[in-house]
Amino acid sequence: MTSPQSRAGRERLAGLLLLGIAVVLLLSSVTWFGSDRSGVGIGQVVLGVGLAAVGAFLVRRAQPR
Repeated sequence: MTSPQSRAGRERLAGLLLLGIAVVLLLSSVTWFGSDRSGVGIGQVVLGVGLAAVGAFLVRRAQPR
């Protein structure tokens, strides 16, 4: 059985990982738009925004109350 504190720590780390991946996806999507592959760029933006939302949710949920 894990303590609530270690679970919160894991949720925070997972949230930060998802936020980092989202940032990379959003920043690199510009290259797809520049190479006339805007479909891939749009998909990457949508995925990045989704991952950022889930990551922010996990980080906020892990904060002590």
